[in-house]
Amino acid sequence: MDNKRIALVTGANKGIGLEIARQLTEAGVTVIIGSRDAGRGEEAVTNLAAHGLAATCLQLDVTDETSIAAAAAAISAEHGRLDILVNNAGIFDFADAAPSSASIAAVRKVLETNFIGALAVTQAMLPLLRKSPAGRIVNVSSSLGSLSVNSDPSSPYFAQRYIGYNASKAALNMLTIQLTEELRDAGIVVNSVSPGFVKTDLTGYGVMTPEEGAMLPVQHALGGTDNGRFIEPGGYTPW
Repeated sequence: MDNKRIALVTGANKGIGLEIARQLTEAGVTVIIGSRDAGRGEEAVTNLAAHGLAATCLQLDVTDETSIAAAAAAISAEHGRLDILVNNAGIFDFADAAPSSASIAAVRKVLETNFIGALAVTQAMLPLLRKSPAGRIVNVSSSLGSLSVNSDPSSPYFAQRYIGYNASKAALNMLTIQLTEELRDAGIVVNSVSPGFVKTDLTGYGVMTPEEGAMLPVQHALGGTDNGRFIEPGGYTPW
């Protein structure tokens, strides 16, 4: 059995996910890149190989239960366990908007990927995480998922009313809270981590690079004493 830690990063073929995969690989972790498009996953592996970093990829569509089950079976067959799960896969839809005008189809699609997808992947990977001596789950969240932040008129996020996206991250945070309690006796650590305001293909704007945005999720994937917390650069986010 591989003595190196085994990590699965979903949605890791680009953006923050690819940088999380890169930094985990640089830290000596055996990284599996989950990618909805197998070809783009292979491109990500090639990208890392060009920098002397070895990773593998799996076709993984977080909205497809058959794809998720196949990925779990492949990881079990190859490694026998999983030490780190980073639920990074997420989407933003510009048809999402304030509650009065948001496209219901867009809201449904965002929730399906950002929350239900993370839940489905976590359920499938839990048997493998339970075989780890120190399992860790990082749910890549956002300050937009904080009910406290959303209800604070002085917050810079107060006007960012995207009912689908914000609700999806609030639901992801609930997953973190409930998993923490359910898995406490199993020794599996679970945190929601907000990378910060990162410029990626998701939104097209931001103040941080993907490299900077990946640092905090990687930090908590590798270690730390926090458990069941909502963490952002510089401190904690209120639920």
